[in-house]
Amino acid sequence: MDARIVVIIAGVILIIAIIGSLLFLRSAGGKFTYDTQNGTRPRATEGEGSTPGVAFKGRFTMLAAGAGVIFSAIIAKLWSMQMVSSDYYEELSVQNQTRTVTTPAPRGRILDRNGEPLVANRASLTVAGYRDLADDTVLVRHLANVLGMPYVAVRRNIQDYNQGAQSLHTIASDVRRSTVAYIQEHVGVFPGVEVVERTERVYPHGELAAHVLGYTGTITQEQLEAQDQQQESGDTSAGTITYQSGDIVGQAGVEIQYESLLQGIRGEQTVQVDASGNVTGQTGAVPPEPGSDIKLTLDITIQQACEDGLARAMEIAKNMGHENATRGACVCLDCTNGEILGMASAPKFDPSVFIGGVSTDVWNVLNSDDGGHPMVNRAIAGEYMSASTIKPLSALAALEFGIMDESTVTNCTGWWTGMGEANGRYCWDHSGHGPMTLRNGIVMSCDPVFYEIGKGFYYDEQHPEGLQEVFRRWGLGEATGVDLPAESSGRVPDAQWKYDYFSNWEDADREWNAGDMCNIVIGQGDILVTPLQVACVYAGIANGGKEFVPHVFLSAVSRDGEGDAVSYEPRERLTGEYRQQSDMDLVQDALQGVIYEESASQASHFTNLDVLVAGKSGTGQKSGEDDYSWFVTYAPADDPKYVVAALVEQGGFGGTTAIHAVRHVLGVIYNQPDTAAVDAGDGSR
Repeated sequence: MDARIVVIIAGVILIIAIIGSLLFLRSAGGKFTYDTQNGTRPRATEGEGSTPGVAFKGRFTMLAAGAGVIFSAIIAKLWSMQMVSSDYYEELSVQNQTRTVTTPAPRGRILDRNGEPLVANRASLTVAGYRDLADDTVLVRHLANVLGMPYVAVRRNIQDYNQGAQSLHTIASDVRRSTVAYIQEHVGVFPGVEVVERTERVYPHGELAAHVLGYTGTITQEQLEAQDQQQESGDTSAGTITYQSGDIVGQAGVEIQYESLLQGIRGEQTVQVDASGNVTGQTGAVPPEPGSDIKLTLDITIQQACEDGLARAMEIAKNMGHENATRGACVCLDCTNGEILGMASAPKFDPSVFIGGVSTDVWNVLNSDDGGHPMVNRAIAGEYMSASTIKPLSALAALEFGIMDESTVTNCTGWWTGMGEANGRYCWDHSGHGPMTLRNGIVMSCDPVFYEIGKGFYYDEQHPEGLQEVFRRWGLGEATGVDLPAESSGRVPDAQWKYDYFSNWEDADREWNAGDMCNIVIGQGDILVTPLQVACVYAGIANGGKEFVPHVFLSAVSRDGEGDAVSYEPRERLTGEYRQQSDMDLVQDALQGVIYEESASQASHFTNLDVLVAGKSGTGQKSGEDDYSWFVTYAPADDPKYVVAALVEQGGFGGTTAIHAVRHVLGVIYNQPDTAAVDAGDGSR
């Protein structure tokens, strides 16, 4: 019988009972008679006052009234529950019998600019089960034998508290089809064990672009706590996705930078549960919605060239005796819009090791000094002395603040004593370059020319930090804004920085001196830059001052696969100011001279290209280590499009090592490989 009818019948019975009680009390009063003789007022013949009969009657009346109130309240509550709020309580009843659990959604793919998959998904057969399976010791042991896994591992996976209690818990991924077939053929032996199809990341090109792409992993407790704090504070800037324990999320590179696009929308599965919360069945389901595919600015051909060129440069360095030349970076960008076409960092790592969780041993190797910290993207996070690659900016600063002009001549004898013999400094060419103008000082990378510039700024009372001002104006000392995590800002040192940084020194030693200025003017000492910053500076020089924000995101593909849902709009980062156009003309002409005039061996690598190239070598010095090798170019020099910058840690001179990485990339771009012989060169820096 329907509960509502029962409530109505019970209510009617109670009302009749209450009315009957009241009528009974009323009729009970008939045994009393009233004396109305002699015209007096009526009075009870048995007397008035607190007789036993009167007292009994009053108490019974109060009892009946109280019972009526109680029963009325009960009826009202029952009426409210069954008639007014029946839908609400019915919903609670259903909720006690069902649970809604989420099912993972496939992540969007990551493609290169031409649609070639760099990161894709593959189907993975997964054996899964609900948490209560862990109580069946025999089943767990049998399943462990079939899967070829330790009993403890299987039981731990079933009990995984990082996943919801009613969610299917992954027991084993990438299970062989023969094993899956056996489990499905013996359903009675494995009650509650299910085989589901999940997706996992796959990297068609292995380690290629690993530092840009990043990797995925199970969401950490710290990330969940950060999400809770954002929600409590009302901050929704991180997007509308709400994560749960066990979710797979981006942890580095593009995977984390564009998590909101790549992460799909979880599906929902309604399951039936018993009083203990154990799953007894399944009902309706909402399928998950995959994440969006995104295109990067990377060109897979140029990306491969950056990695191959860097590997080639390091190998050449080792053959020249620089056995520690195992680390470096190479960047190629489009200077007309900031698009990063290739970005390599060495040593590399394989992002596939993170699929299903990385072991402690592998993690320790990836973060060890002996392994070279392959997780670090040296193109954006490695900070190095800029060496002679900074000399074009030093020249622009000297011209702007009147320290030098295009006709100023410095005589290089190989030993500079501009601040006295006690503070003498060598040129990298100890034999000397002879008389040098500012333009030729850039071409030959003559250090004394720039020592004179550093000295001039040090003694300039009006603009003692004009040099640092120009460096910062061109974007050094701050992040470029590239859309990748963990970018370093570099450093442009000045008097205040030195005083604060060396706080444990004596005050006299913390003072900025002429030697500090002579160091940073040639890119040595305490100045630090990243390879991407250097590439951006040369993009600005190629463009006559304009630098674009470097970026790897190109567009997000529409979910229907037709066209792009959103595309990146190039943004201007800054415009490096200079005094007049003739100053920029001098620098651009000098950089072209570096390629074709500095040395015959250097020029031989570029004369077989159909386009003109401009660029600069650099050799950074670090105590106790081999020299750091730099080379940066832009091409065509007369209509710039590509900028390529390379650094090899402890690789020797820039003109003998890093040059090979740059030239290889240009050779791939223009389909004109380097045919010049590998030569130790003449020591050009």
